[in-house]
Amino acid sequence: MAMKRFILTKRVFQNTSYSRSHTRYETFHRRLEGCQIKGGVVMKFFTAASIIALSVAAALPPAAVAADKPVVGLVMKSLANDFFKNMLEGAEAHEKKRGDYELKAIGMQNETDFESQLNGVENFITQGVDAIVIAPADSRAMVTPLKKAMDAGITVVNFDVSLDEQAKKDAGIDLAFVGPDNRGGAKMVGEALAKSLGAGGKVVILEGNPGADNAAQRKLGFEDAIAEGKLDLLDSRTAHWETEEANSVFSTMLTAHPDIQGVMAANDSMAIGVIKALDVAGRSDIKVVGFDNVPAVAPLVKDGKLLATVDQFGSQMAADAIDKALEVVAGGPKLEGWVKTNIELVTKDNVK
Repeated sequence: MAMKRFILTKRVFQNTSYSRSHTRYETFHRRLEGCQIKGGVVMKFFTAASIIALSVAAALPPAAVAADKPVVGLVMKSLANDFFKNMLEGAEAHEKKRGDYELKAIGMQNETDFESQLNGVENFITQGVDAIVIAPADSRAMVTPLKKAMDAGITVVNFDVSLDEQAKKDAGIDLAFVGPDNRGGAKMVGEALAKSLGAGGKVVILEGNPGADNAAQRKLGFEDAIAEGKLDLLDSRTAHWETEEANSVFSTMLTAHPDIQGVMAANDSMAIGVIKALDVAGRSDIKVVGFDNVPAVAPLVKDGKLLATVDQFGSQMAADAIDKALEVVAGGPKLEGWVKTNIELVTKDNVK
C-alpha cells in the first residue's frame, strides 16, 4: 500500500501540466526521508493535515489527478491599502474568468508587517505551488526566500515593486520585473505640481517604506521634478505608506514650515492623510499630489483637494503578472529584464 501511494504521488508530480515536475517530485521525495513503513502504511511525523492530504491524493484516480489546475500564490502588501484591496479583487475576478488555475492570495495586515510576506512565501514553498507572484514590501529582505522558492522549482514573478538588483546579484538569481516606471510616474505628477506652483514653490515629500524599491524610485522622481521645476524642498520624511502616520508626520512638518505650498505624497493613502491634516488646520492653499489613483481619491481630485495622482492600473496589475507566470509554468520562455506596465497622469480633466 505504501509503495502504491508513493508511485501515485510520483505520477501527480510528473503530470505534464506542470513544467517543473521533476523538481517537485524530488522535493516531495526528500520530505519522505525518515518515513517508516508499518502495516503497509507510510508513517512520518507529519501533521494530521499532511497525512489526510496525502491520503486524499492517493485516493484520486489518475484522470482526476491529471485534471488538477496549476496553483498560483499571490503575495501582496497591505490589504488595509485600497490599492491592494483593488488588486486582490482584480486577481479574484481574473481567476474566475480564466478558470484554469487556482489562486491562493495573501496580504499584510499593515505596511510594515514584513513577517507576513516572509511566512507567506515559506508556506507557498511548503505547499508546492506552481508559481509565486509577489509585490515585495522589502526589496532586499525578500530576495532570500524567493531564491529558495526558485531553487524548489517554483516559477517566481516579481511585480509592482522591483527587487533590489544588488541583492539579486549577491544571491545569484536573475529575475525579471513586471511593473511600472515608478520614477517616471513620480516625476510626471511632480511636474504637475511644479507647473501649478511655479519656480520657487516650497514643497515637502512624504516617502514610502525605506526598504522598498518603489519608494526609493518615487522619491527620485519627485526630486527630478523639484530640480527641473526649480522648487524649494523644505523636508522629506517617510510615513511608511500609511494614512494615519502621514497625517501625523505632515502635521509636524506644517508646524515647522507653515509656509509649505505643495506636498508630494508617494502614494494616495498618505495623500489622504495629508488632506485630513489640512482640513483640520483650515489650510486650503496647499496643493497635494499622490500616486496610485485608488477609488477613494476620485472625489478629492474632482473637488481640487488633490491636484493629481498617477494611475498604474492596480486592479489589473496582479492579473497581468499571473498571466505571465502561467505562460512560464506551461513551458513558455522565461521572463527577462523589465516588462513595463502602463501609467497615466490623473487630474480633474480626466478623473473618472
